[in-house]
Amino acid sequence: MALSSGAAAEEFKTVVFDIELVDTSQAAELGIRNDQIQRLQLVSDELRTLLQASPQIELIDTAPKREDVTQKAPLHKCSGCAEDLAKDLGADLVVSGIVQKTSDLILSFAVTIKDAHSGKIVRGGQADIRGNTDESWLRGIRWLVKNRLLAEPISVTP
Repeated sequence: MALSSGAAAEEFKTVVFDIELVDTSQAAELGIRNDQIQRLQLVSDELRTLLQASPQIELIDTAPKREDVTQKAPLHKCSGCAEDLAKDLGADLVVSGIVQKTSDLILSFAVTIKDAHSGKIVRGGQADIRGNTDESWLRGIRWLVKNRLLAEPISVTP
């Protein structure tokens, strides 16, 4: 589908990459913990579920590019490779994000929706959470999707 200023019903082929952890806490030197790996997958799956519920989003499976995604990770540091991977998969939009861990009690989500062809940010948002639990992470990603990413219909201008 070509990108254009669209009506609310316009549907976009969308790739959603897993949320990545940026750990700036004192515990960062110990490496990523198993509970954090599980929470990253939990919120990545929830993000896909919530976005797919939008009539504007048609999710594209990233499995054909899984090896490339792994090689280029972390995607938040690869200068446009997420957009390139999304284009290779036939996507109009690419969704990626991070959770920054400042401490066990202070975390922040940042998620962007970009035009896969131009790299321009179409929509984005940030949500701070308190608490390092499944529930707090889910509450944060749900708030972000509802109040920032899908608060209004998505339109992409050339």
